Amino acid sequence: MSILVVAEHDHASVKGATLNTVTAAARLGGDVHVLVAGQGASGAAQAAASIAGVSKVLHAESPAFEHHGAEAVAAQVLAVASGYSHILFAATASGKNIAPRVAAKLDVAQVSEITAVVAPDTFERPIYAGNAIATVQSVDAQKVISVRTTAFDPAGSGGTASIESVAPVAAPEGSRYVGSEIAKSDRPELTAAKIIVSGGRALGSSDKFSEVLVPLADKLGAALGASRAAVDAGYAPNDWQVGQTGKIVAPQLYVACGISGAIQHLAGMKDSKVIVAINKDPEAPIFSVADYGLEADLFEAVPELVKQL
Repeated sequence: MSILVVAEHDHASVKGATLNTVTAAARLGGDVHVLVAGQGASGAAQAAASIAGVSKVLHAESPAFEHHGAEAVAAQVLAVASGYSHILFAATASGKNIAPRVAAKLDVAQVSEITAVVAPDTFERPIYAGNAIATVQSVDAQKVISVRTTAFDPAGSGGTASIESVAPVAAPEGSRYVGSEIAKSDRPELTAAKIIVSGGRALGSSDKFSEVLVPLADKLGAALGASRAAVDAGYAPNDWQVGQTGKIVAPQLYVACGISGAIQHLAGMKDSKVIVAINKDPEAPIFSVADYGLEADLFEAVPELVKQL
């Protein structure tokens, strides 16, 4: 049994989500191969080959893969899919874009956002915003799976996998890359951050969001996050949203300031190693998952915390 992990990368190195996906693949018990489809991606292929537990890297080079278009990458996956019993993707924006295309073309049911491997054909995945865990069995000959990366530790380094060049397939017609506007920040990327400071609607405005939370995030070297209510109110940009409809995170430390703890928000951060909640409402649901809770006015507590740090 061979398992294929479709790597996410920046052409020079693999992204952290790929390491978590390799860990999930290793628990299936077969040979783990990694597909790196890119342009000038020899660095990423070398990085994939050094991941512990990987036995082979398939390296496909083509200008069609420069911007990781879903159609082009899916076509490349399908070109090599016949040799694999399982095809795994990270449950990121990219993985969620490519995996359903592969599953549809293979005429199989995708198993989405698994959090545990019970057996090669049986998996656990959260449902009802994480309030229940479903055990799902797939009887398809080939299984297309997306992995909730926060549920698996990243694979280590020290691997010595072979790298095999594979012929790139022609990119299908239908879409083309026009351009991108990428927000640049000195802060860690939200899903990869070890510390996250998040704010809720209680902050009242985007100015207060920056005034109160940015100094704390600066002191801790943290990424900034927000609840859906804060994002909907315009206090924070969309890419800061943590929750079922935002980003799923599991940092070492999660500091929730003025966040009540709606179910959809808890679904996105309750796997954090240590959760600190600051809220003046003693009945706020966030306290039910917090390791440390401070019942206080965040406008007084957070600046005082910054001073102490």
